[in-house]
Amino acid sequence: MIFQLTEDLIFPDPHLGEPDGMLAVGGDLSVERLELAYAHGIFPWFSFRDWDEPVWFCPMQRFVIFPSEIHVSHSMKSLINKEKYRVSVNEDFGGVINGCRTVDGRYYMEGAWLGPEIVKAYTALHNLGMAASVEVWEGENLVGGLYGVTVNGCFIGESMFSRVPSASKLALIGLARHLESLGWKMIDCQIETPHLKSMGARYIPYEEYMEILRRCK
Repeated sequence: MIFQLTEDLIFPDPHLGEPDGMLAVGGDLSVERLELAYAHGIFPWFSFRDWDEPVWFCPMQRFVIFPSEIHVSHSMKSLINKEKYRVSVNEDFGGVINGCRTVDGRYYMEGAWLGPEIVKAYTALHNLGMAASVEVWEGENLVGGLYGVTVNGCFIGESMFSRVPSASKLALIGLARHLESLGWKMIDCQIETPHLKSMGARYIPYEEYMEILRRCK
């Protein structure tokens, strides 16, 4: 079932959504609604050219990486050891979200979802300390990175980009190591990709996902 949201700050039970995780349409992208959504494993995902209002998803199987389980291949270890690139946290959120929006012509592709309203909404979350970025630098040049929402000691990944080979992998490894040092428990990858699976991502049930979110609060 797909629900129509109103101005009321409430979401339906995620168990009542569609098999693909689609749950609801409508509402807004206010900080308050996004905070409520992520606290229940719900996130917006929609083509900004095809939808006039947000579309909300909450899959019952969640594709996650536990920071302590990140897989670093031999080739990635060699690349890290060369110290050609520097990884940072929250040095250029705007640059990262813009990179995710525009790299490889993404903005103009069919189904593009990182439109102006999404950028504005997540920038507002970042300004309140509720979203973070990881940057990969080659000298003074931003060559890759990722960003996501921080919830109760968990990182909900939203998007990543690379302008040079393996930059997004470096960002993810850097994120996992940083989160592990902080004692954070989980990275939500949202969507399965071969790249993420090769680095240790795996599925867990929604109930386990929510248990981790609540336990980390």
